[in-house]
Amino acid sequence: MRKLFLTFVFALISIAGFAQTDWVVDPMHSSVNFNIKHMGISFIQGKFDKFDGKVSTAGNNLDKGAFDFVVFPATINTGVEKRDKHLMSADFFDVEKFSEIKFEGFTATKGKDNTYTLRGKLTIKDVTKEISVPATLGGVAKNQQGKEVLGFQSKFTINRLDYNIKYDPTGAGVAKDVEITVYFELIKQ
Repeated sequence: MRKLFLTFVFALISIAGFAQTDWVVDPMHSSVNFNIKHMGISFIQGKFDKFDGKVSTAGNNLDKGAFDFVVFPATINTGVEKRDKHLMSADFFDVEKFSEIKFEGFTATKGKDNTYTLRGKLTIKDVTKEISVPATLGGVAKNQQGKEVLGFQSKFTINRLDYNIKYDPTGAGVAKDVEITVYFELIKQ
């Protein structure tokens, strides 16, 4: 009988060790930003005002994480309305045809300290490519409502031409490389 009981206890501990933890993006404490060189001499910064996402992890870190984020390019905001409208046009994001930018991450590999490499698929317009992006886990804390929150950030670069954003293909006026920085705070569900 004792053997049966111990087997049951070890099985419960094993299941608990692999329990999935779900987190959702808190848009009030998160942001999706970009930076791109203009005319080879200056930079344009912007952000997307609307995005959503969730992360499923094996606990209170990014280990064995699955990531699902969506950004709505029609909410692009560079602080200049005329430029934002041009960025929404077919020259850039073509928001009439492509209303979402997606990142579907399928692995998180732990590095040193609180660093990770997230691998997944990034879809912009009609192109999906596998990418790896670095992430830094900020940690886990409790918010004012007593809920657990997890924070992480990532900074990476993509070539916009790889995703059919073909305006100025020489990169002389609008650079080819776009630096993307995301800050996410997620609430435990």
